[in-house]
This record gives sequence, C-alpha cells and structure tokens, in this order.
Amino acid sequence: MVRVVAKILVTAFGLWIADVLLDGVRVDSITTLWLSAFVLGLINALVRPLVVLLTLPITFLTFGIFLFVINGAMLLLVARVIPSFHVDSLGAAIAAWLIVTVVNWMVPAWKKEATSGLRQP
Repeated sequence: MVRVVAKILVTAFGLWIADVLLDGVRVDSITTLWLSAFVLGLINALVRPLVVLLTLPITFLTFGIFLFVINGAMLLLVARVIPSFHVDSLGAAIAAWLIVTVVNWMVPAWKKEATSGLRQP
C-alpha cells in the first residue's frame, strides 16, 4: 500500500512539473493533481496493456516509437476523464508523459543514493 501511495505521489510530482514547464498542460487544483495521478495509474494498469497489444504491428513497424503516441494518448484519456485536468494536444501529452517518466525514473535513483550511505557494510 505504501508503494502505491509513493508511486501516486511521484506521478503527481511529475504532472506538476509538466504543468509548470509546458503551456499545453494545466492542472486546476492540488486535488485534481492527485486524482489525475491516481487515474493515470489506473489507466496505465488497465487500458494501456490492451492498447499496446492491439497496436503491436504498428509498434513493430515503427521500432517502438509508436509507444510514445500510446503513452501520450493515455494522458489525453486522463484529461478527458477529469474535467479540471487539461491537455491541449497529443504533442503536449507526449511531452508531459516524457516529463512524468523522467521524474518516475529519477526519484527512485535519488532514494537509493540517499539511503545507500545509511547502510552498514
């Protein structure tokens, strides 16, 4: 349960950074930020695998680049479900997805680095 909450927290942080850096992404409130992170997790767990499976041929033809479009589309789907989370275009959604991915990738690395000095050899 703690891992799920931590993942939602990190995703919400990534969405907030996307909101700050990108003109095409807007989050109206902190509640919307948390809800968007939660719904994004649900969509990535339930909808995305089916979409990836159905688009496997085009993903192979594009050497995996089409996954960028799929991930951006998942973020657009979140924007459609949550009325106070706004994404203007697929390009903005892909850019926001890249930011969220980088944040989700960096935070565990910082955590690992920060706790590595605390352990005894």
